[in-house]
Amino acid sequence: MTTRRSALLVMAATAAATAAPWVRAQPGSDAPFPQRPISLWVPWPAGGGTDLTLRLLADLAGRQLGQRVVIENRGGAGGTLAMPVLQQAPPDGYTLAQMPQPVFRAPHTQRVGWDPIRDTTPILQISGVTFGVLVPVASPLRSLDDLLAYAHAHPGELSIATNGIGTTPHLVLEELFTRRGLTYIHVPYKGTAEQMVAVASGQVMAGVNSNGFAPYVDTGRLRLLATFGAARTRRWPNVPTLSELGHGIVAMSPYGLAGPRGMPAGVVRTLHDAFKTALFDPAHIAELARFDQEIAYLDSADYGRSMREAYAAERRAVERLGLAVAPG
Repeated sequence: MTTRRSALLVMAATAAATAAPWVRAQPGSDAPFPQRPISLWVPWPAGGGTDLTLRLLADLAGRQLGQRVVIENRGGAGGTLAMPVLQQAPPDGYTLAQMPQPVFRAPHTQRVGWDPIRDTTPILQISGVTFGVLVPVASPLRSLDDLLAYAHAHPGELSIATNGIGTTPHLVLEELFTRRGLTYIHVPYKGTAEQMVAVASGQVMAGVNSNGFAPYVDTGRLRLLATFGAARTRRWPNVPTLSELGHGIVAMSPYGLAGPRGMPAGVVRTLHDAFKTALFDPAHIAELARFDQEIAYLDSADYGRSMREAYAAERRAVERLGLAVAPG
């Protein structure tokens, strides 16, 4: 009886030592994490490229965690509407959000009640995006030079859609046009899906966006005039970059996941490990490739440093363009 009891104790101890991190109790609590579904807030409408890739990532991470990761969409305000959610949520690991580039820019261009550094806990960086300038396939504008020439010949008549005020596409347009004294009609949309339909159907003359335009280009509904990366994409090697066209602009907008300020280290580690495993899953890699994205992984500490650098860089960019909000 004693031998059997000893054997059972050894087996129990071995099982506890080898248990996956998400079934171990967190410091200060007897309850394992997670005990219920996790909400992942995506600050874009459903159906866009980022939304679709994050849905697969959430599903894969949920399998690692043993609980569902549920996508909650909150589009609008240039991709910043998840920040108030993080600011007000308890730091228990059950509320996460995507951190797109506009959250590091908005505090410098408008008055907001949140801070992307102070109010968050970094989890990991995921990827970056491919931005591009697009026109309907039937458009007579066949190059970026054609687009700029039209704006010069028809002041204030060129309509260009973006995925929101203050987004990276909007700022790139401002830099492209204002430095040349050109004007355009800015038509902001809440997300990629509705914007691309508007461009493809001719409701607007051109569009600037990321990732979600890929299926429209590949099926011949949109023409891609230029991309914003440091080098041409593997998917569209014949399309030039803004940099090689002489405009001196490179924009990739890396993004990742974060939770509310003050999350316990053990919870952060559990989430990081689950999402990292999901990130490198072949199915997720293939889904990123569908939108011309590649993995740009950073762990929690490195992602935190990158977030602080992005926040400082965005301040310099908006000050250079004269878009910074006055202090006070």
